[in-house]
Amino acid sequence: MNKILSVVMLLTISTILYAQKDVTRFLGIPVDGSKSEMIQKLKAKGYRYNSTLDCLEGEFNGSQVYLSVVTNNNNKVWRIAVIDVNDTNETNIKIRFNNLCQQFKKNKKYISMEHDYTLAEEEDIERQMLLHKKRYQAAFYQLPTIIESRANILPDSLRHIVKIMPDDTDQIKVQKYSINMLLSKYPIEKINNLTKNEQEQLVTEMMDSIFKKSVWFMIDKKDYGKYHIKMFYDNEYNHSNGEDL
Repeated sequence: MNKILSVVMLLTISTILYAQKDVTRFLGIPVDGSKSEMIQKLKAKGYRYNSTLDCLEGEFNGSQVYLSVVTNNNNKVWRIAVIDVNDTNETNIKIRFNNLCQQFKKNKKYISMEHDYTLAEEEDIERQMLLHKKRYQAAFYQLPTIIESRANILPDSLRHIVKIMPDDTDQIKVQKYSINMLLSKYPIEKINNLTKNEQEQLVTEMMDSIFKKSVWFMIDKKDYGKYHIKMFYDNEYNHSNGEDL
């Protein structure tokens, strides 16, 4: 048992986004496939296609937005961009940005590498963006799907630990998912005898996929004193990475 827990702690730092096919989802839809397929799936969710702008329109998280489906050179979807239709002033955009930070932080499906992205009330974003080219953005990562059937074979003591762990901190979220991801790769009898090589390989694989399910948003400046939010659901598995060079 001590060996299992030590491996879990080893993976805690890196086990966030493992599983090649476990891609980023938008409204439950995998950010994958062709553009036409994605548009049809989004239309089924109630969004309307605007042929002039080549995007979809509708409501998302309480705001009117445009949805842009972005593809790579192989015409596979790698990003859904969510852009506010309506601009707002500096005070309101800070409130909206901070609200989004809190919503993502409280959502059990996400984890962040930063402790806190929220903006202070006195932050002068107009000046900072104009004079210092500062970017205001926050990045989160979708946690992999738990495979319940694997979790059910945990030893009683370890299952008890998972059950009583609260989900109110990113560290605890990662520890719980570490246990599940460990079990998704190795049978329980194998975990007790993982070699150093296997441990290192597992950590490397997980580190490689840590940024593959990115969801991030930023404040975008329009005209003077006017701002809106741009949000991006990225499937980095499909993102072009210099293959055509």
